[in-house]
Formats: sequence, structure tokens, C-alpha cells
Amino acid sequence: MTEPQAATLSLADLTALVTDILHRAGFAPNQAAALARTIAAGERDACKSHGIYRIEACLRTLKEGKVAADAVPTLTVDDSAIVRVDAMGGFANAAFEAGAPALAERARALGLAALVINDCNHISALWPEIETLTAEGLAAIAMCPSYATVAPTGGSQPLLGTNPFAFGWPRPGKHPYVFDFATSVAARGEIELHRRAGTPIPEGWAVDAQGHPTTDPEAALAGAMLPFGGHKGSAVSTMIELLAAAMIGDLTSPEALAFLDMKTTIAPRHGELILAFCPERFAAGRSGDPFARAETLLDAIAGQGARLPSGRRHAARETALKQGIRLTAAEMAQLDRLRRHGLDAVS
Repeated sequence: MTEPQAATLSLADLTALVTDILHRAGFAPNQAAALARTIAAGERDACKSHGIYRIEACLRTLKEGKVAADAVPTLTVDDSAIVRVDAMGGFANAAFEAGAPALAERARALGLAALVINDCNHISALWPEIETLTAEGLAAIAMCPSYATVAPTGGSQPLLGTNPFAFGWPRPGKHPYVFDFATSVAARGEIELHRRAGTPIPEGWAVDAQGHPTTDPEAALAGAMLPFGGHKGSAVSTMIELLAAAMIGDLTSPEALAFLDMKTTIAPRHGELILAFCPERFAAGRSGDPFARAETLLDAIAGQGARLPSGRRHAARETALKQGIRLTAAEMAQLDRLRRHGLDAVS
């Protein structure tokens, strides 16, 4: 059999390939398609830690029986500002897609609204959700816990998750202002990529199982990651545990780890909280256009030579949409193996 070669794929072709891999492995069409859209978007934007690298974790989670491959999310909307989606044990991607239109409608009607997703597995970055809402002219915040892999500042044992937090502001005619970061110093996927490459991680990212600082990715994965910014990151991460776990009646990061039988190679189970804001409603009765005033501020930031967050990602997106998404021979071989062998391709 001919060995796979490096290739350049269109976004549509990569999305179709990832969808096929997931569907062949056992995911229902709605779950496979929603996951594939997010994974392909990661590759499109050169976010390798959230691209095709995530497919194996999706398959491993299914093989371990920790995700419902045929879940059909259940949407509940009333006259309040809270939209609810029960993911029914499936991945969050399909659940978000089910709830996003209702969230946007409620935010426009009320000024702000919240989407609560319960009982989901989460494998992706939060910026895809954020950009769905900024495309609707809404500002948005998203957050979720993870599984316990981060020690609180002053501690040495995993207790908090990487607990990502994201924000987006719409910019008519331009890419939105978006930031999306783990409240740990780095995403766990970044440490895993260092492990695969056999390269050390930077100092200050993690401690080993004995609580000692380490640059060994193996030791870091067996120990605990650290919050960004010391006590500040630790506090923000704890806020996310309270708002996006305890408050919405879902799993905290320690509870999520227990649900996974302490296995950190599969996708965590928890909930997600997304807030959407209608700038026009908030600015009603005040002088000036909120979007124009925002542009004045953002232009001043860029005018000092500062890089706006997501600038690199948006530049990579423009290149990929024009020239295609370049995958190495090893990456094409990985996709071919996963397509042919499905769940048998993962341990």
C-alpha cells in the first residue's frame, strides 16, 4: 500500500475527512459533523493543539464508554434569560450548536442571556463558540471546568482544571476581538505535544508528583500544572469552578476526574456556561455608537504596536482559506490509520 504523502486540503475536504473518521468509529452524524467542524477549524487557524490531534481523544473517550456517540441534545427555552441544553452525555459541540440560535435570540430580546450546557464532554477550544456569537453582533463570554490537573497557587496536588475562559467582541467588517486561554500557564495539550516531540516544557509550567518544579513533560503530566499569574490565575480558575460547575449543577474538576476513573487521556465530562450580551441594548439611551467607540480603543492599542489577541490565528485562517490547509505526511498517515482502524487505532 502506498504510504500517505504530505497534502494540502481545503477546509471542506478536511472537515469531510474528519467527519468520516468519527462516523466510521461510531459517532452519529450529528455528533461527528459538529466535532469535525471544530477540529477542522483548529487546523485552519494553525491551532495544532486543538486540531486533528484531538481526534484520538474523541475515539478513546468513546472506546472507554465515557461519551454517548448517538446523543441528541435537548433544548429548553422559556421566557427567562437562561437557555438550557442537556447534551445527554455527548460532546459539547453539537449541544452548543443546538442552543446558540436561542441564546442569540434571548440576548437580543433581553440585552443579555446565558446558555447552560449540562452533561457534556468537552474536547475543544472555546473560541469557536465565541465566534459564532460575535458573528451575530453579540459580545460573549464562555467558560468551563475540566478535570483536576492544576494545583492551586500554594498547593502541590491537582485540584483545579485547566478551566478555559474566552471573550469576544464583534467588530463589523473585521475579525472579532477574541481571547481564549486556559487558566493554567499552558493548555494540557501543549504539554502533550512537547511530550510527543521529546522536548522540555518551559520552567514555571508544572510541578512533578512530589510538588517539585519540572521541565520534563512526562513528569508534568504525572504531577500538576500551575495556574497563570500565580494567585490571580488560581482565583479566576476557582471562579470558573463555582460558576460553570457548582452554579449550573454540574461536575467540578475533581468530580470530572473521578467520573473518568482518573484517566486524563480522554475528554473530560462537565458543563459549560456561555454568556451573550447585546451591545446596542446596553448602550441604549447613551450617546455614541458602542462599536465605533470600541474601535477607537482597539485601534489605539494596535497603534502602539501591540498585537491584538487572535491576530495570528486570524492571519493563519486567511492563508488557509486561500491556499489550503497543509498537513505533513505523518499527519496524513495518522488520519489514514484512524479512518481505517477506528477505535482499534487507539489504546
